[in-house]
Amino acid sequence: MPVYVNSLETAVPPTILVQPQARDVFSAQPGLTRLGSRLVRTCFDSAAIDTRHTAVAELTMDGIPDRRDFYDPDSGEVLSPSTKVRNDLFSTEATKLFIEAGKAAVGRCPDVEPTDITHVITVSCTGFFNPGPDYKVVRALGLNPAVQRYHLGFMGCYAAFPALRAARQFCLADPEAVVLVICVELCSLHLRTSNDPDTIMGSAIFGDGAAAAVVSSRTPSGPEAALRLDHFETVLTPVGEEAMAWNIGDQGFEMVLGSYVPHIIEDHITGALEPLLAREDGLAGRPYREIPHWAIHPGGRSILDKVESKLELLEEQLRPAREILRDFGNMSSATVLFVLKHILGQPSRQDEERICSMAFGPGLTVETGLFTKVAPAKP
Repeated sequence: MPVYVNSLETAVPPTILVQPQARDVFSAQPGLTRLGSRLVRTCFDSAAIDTRHTAVAELTMDGIPDRRDFYDPDSGEVLSPSTKVRNDLFSTEATKLFIEAGKAAVGRCPDVEPTDITHVITVSCTGFFNPGPDYKVVRALGLNPAVQRYHLGFMGCYAAFPALRAARQFCLADPEAVVLVICVELCSLHLRTSNDPDTIMGSAIFGDGAAAAVVSSRTPSGPEAALRLDHFETVLTPVGEEAMAWNIGDQGFEMVLGSYVPHIIEDHITGALEPLLAREDGLAGRPYREIPHWAIHPGGRSILDKVESKLELLEEQLRPAREILRDFGNMSSATVLFVLKHILGQPSRQDEERICSMAFGPGLTVETGLFTKVAPAKP
């Protein structure tokens, strides 16, 4: 029985970080060494990012903010609030995005009412609160109070895949199931100033965003392309456990994003794809570029460069990932859903077009998915 993403919607906070402005602020922070300041400018300039969105309204770096927990416009200093201050803001601002994205996805899904939702899966690795976002979504969207609720927390950039995989399994087990999946990440809550290269890289690439999907076995009937969820696989690379990590510190969450991560991905990406492509006759062993669409999580420009080179993909096949990185940065788990939405929005050349998708996270974990873009039903 096929299972589909019947609608896929995104949302972002209103405050925009312009990369050159953010670079100038972060590179001028007190306490930076001369080398640290050069690293900041290099990382920001080479990130292939123009803009990012942030839930921290103070970071507009323009005007007089209502509060000064994260940034002092008088001194130009990036402040270092406690984990509690950061998490309190997460509980307020993330809730807004969970609700906004969830409402948009349900509202864009033909023939689905809020009361039809049977399962809610929420995802985030950038904050915690309880009653959690799954509860807030049920109340705000007027869902059945008996809806089954699940929260996937602290998994990292690949977490959209376990969420979609679980949604698919619910639908296979119950053909009447309608699952609402929502990923919200407020990575900018944990930006900080530092001379450490890993921390600098995090400050240069991470942004905030939300994405929501309605998943069911109902045949797509709307005016927009839908996504059929065909297969998922998970692979742990034999090296890299220390190269990518996400830990809780006293002044926020601490990202470890080693410079060797793109090389690890380059070395192991073909092996990670093998079990996925072996799921269908005729895919294994063929040139990768024969799969029309590639929805790669844009963890950074270097990662996309390594994927494109190693798999010998066409430049246009990585364009959706590069454009999402340029306009939004790395929004952790939500990002690959932005890329998939970008692909769904492109004109369809055929009634069905294959999509291979990948995301990478702590471990080093490689999550892969094989999907089919289903063209809108002809009137």
